[in-house]
Amino acid sequence: MKSSIFVKNVALIQARFDSTRLPGKVLEDFGGRPVLGSVVRAARAIPGVDEVVVATSDEPSDDPIAEWCERTGVPVFRGSKNDVLARLADAARHHKADNVLRLTADCPLLDPQICGAVLFQLESGEYDYVTNTHPQSWPDGLDCEALTRQALEKAAQLARLPSHREHVTPFIRANRNLFRQTVVRCPLSGLENERWTLDTNEDLSFLRELSGLCPLDHPPSYTEILRILHENPKLSEAHKARDRDRGGVRNMLPDVDKSEFRDRSYNGSAKMLERAERTIPLGTQTFSKSKLIFPSGKAPLFLTHGKGAQVWDIDGNAYVDYISALLPTILGNCDPDVDAAIVDQLSRGISFSLATELEAELAERLVRIIPCAEKVRFGKNGTDATSAAIRLSRAYTGRDRVAVAGYHGWQDWYIGSTTRHKGVPDAVRSLTSKFTYGDLGELEALLSSQPGEFAAIILEPVTFTPPPGGYLEGVVSLGHDHGAVVIFDEIITGFRLAMGGAQEYFSVTPDLATVGKSMANGMPISAVVGRADIMDQMEEVFYSGTFGGEALSLAAAIATIDKIERENVLPHLWSYGDRLADEVTGLIGDNGLGEILKLAGYGPWKQLAITPAPSADIFTIRTFLMRQLLDHGILMGATHNICFAHDAMTMALTLAAYDHALQGLAQALETGDLEAQLDCKKVQPVFSVRSAAE
Repeated sequence: MKSSIFVKNVALIQARFDSTRLPGKVLEDFGGRPVLGSVVRAARAIPGVDEVVVATSDEPSDDPIAEWCERTGVPVFRGSKNDVLARLADAARHHKADNVLRLTADCPLLDPQICGAVLFQLESGEYDYVTNTHPQSWPDGLDCEALTRQALEKAAQLARLPSHREHVTPFIRANRNLFRQTVVRCPLSGLENERWTLDTNEDLSFLRELSGLCPLDHPPSYTEILRILHENPKLSEAHKARDRDRGGVRNMLPDVDKSEFRDRSYNGSAKMLERAERTIPLGTQTFSKSKLIFPSGKAPLFLTHGKGAQVWDIDGNAYVDYISALLPTILGNCDPDVDAAIVDQLSRGISFSLATELEAELAERLVRIIPCAEKVRFGKNGTDATSAAIRLSRAYTGRDRVAVAGYHGWQDWYIGSTTRHKGVPDAVRSLTSKFTYGDLGELEALLSSQPGEFAAIILEPVTFTPPPGGYLEGVVSLGHDHGAVVIFDEIITGFRLAMGGAQEYFSVTPDLATVGKSMANGMPISAVVGRADIMDQMEEVFYSGTFGGEALSLAAAIATIDKIERENVLPHLWSYGDRLADEVTGLIGDNGLGEILKLAGYGPWKQLAITPAPSADIFTIRTFLMRQLLDHGILMGATHNICFAHDAMTMALTLAAYDHALQGLAQALETGDLEAQLDCKKVQPVFSVRSAAE
């Protein structure tokens, strides 16, 4: 089917001959025709495409491509080698395209129907740009993007960064205010890890073997390929094994689009902050995601999307993400299993007039997994759960006072004990007392100073410093001796240190516990769990919210917990986190910085602890390191928040960035001009509640 005579759709196939890893790959034989020939055949079969054009460079190295096109009657357009954006815009103009379907010559298994769906979405008139790759949900090798010629020419006129001009569409994706855009997602989950593209000799061998099993009379659909792979499991497994074993750190680096890790501009974030602050205090909803903790004007403040362990900011910069949404995305962004559970539940409904079976299903899992859990109630964030646990404890004991160690949320009862207590009545503040983690004597003295008045002891059972031997057992014993409920705040440690949290890891059972962050891979849900006799107070204690049983989050939590248990997630968090810490510690030592920097904590959640240097304070050092890591594609606060999607590639990029940053830090500390080298204000903490953070 051809498009309307009033609109011309042109498929532009980007092709280069001098590939770094496999020179000449686009003209390699593939099922009796060159790879490029297979892409051209598929492009011509795309519904709605009027003309297929190969767009290559005007360099002599690409003459073989032009010669092949001339021999076979395929239109060819030649333009700039590095300014691919200009090349495509010129090609679209030359061929009088109204719409452009952008394809690449390394995708010989291109599916015409998928491309047709992308093009059809563009033709609706609602969008300037449609892609099936950001985020990736289709197999690698089925990539296509459709955009209007007007959008292409606007990008060619406005884009300035070399990376934006070389890679054509990052500028468009980064400027959603200028270009209306959407994504065509794969209806089947879990295919984004399939690799059907051509980049190496191993890929070529796999694709040739696969093509020999494909139909000859038409370009195969992706479902036909999936069926072939299903019927030939040895072929599929052999290719996946080769892909997994493509080498270590040095060999992985060339596979990264390094253009997305250079030429960084944060102008889009600055403009967006200015806009957001007109209507939103601080421009965001969370202190720890705000401008307060990032180098002023030299950091991303707004993200557009994420995939796995990568995120992209509003300026089009890509990062390996070690913030992990402040720890919730334990599996990584857009995890296919969790997303599939959300989409499935979405088709049934989000919030209902009565409870759903999902509530019992998730509660039963928590009771099975968490040692102290006999009954469960849900909330939406950590503060909901910790505040519910405190109210329960007060109701159960008939007392008012609370002893706290660690961070427990924004409600008055806790935040009044911190430096961020503005707006909290003194009468409320007076009911909360802090104690030092690890010091049983201090806790004993605090409880004894006002006997019979403490309703609860709440603490993070562990952060970055291991508890002294017998400490957690001692806290539980002291609490019971003084008639107080002992609460482990496991918002962070739950499902991360162990499935059952720190209480499972250290074999110490509290009366109540709170969990949340990692429970649903980013969907908003938390829970307070604990002894049935205390939890039964919930029948009288008012803890009730419209969205407590919101179904998408419940479905996501069930899928997340099941995947953590099923797929060895926690061993990966531990092994990756420990290896990263070991490698970074080695780089710290190589640069003579061992007295200033160290990694503290446990594999899944380690902190880069900083000691002041003679010529620089903690925050000067932190700001310098953060700047260097950001500019080299690493988004990190003060901690390594590991997720299941962190892999050999992210490890390579992280160590390369650390290597550069630590060398620069060592040199600046040696010359004593570190602060003078900063081109922004020093970052400052929102407040400090964990001693290792300083």
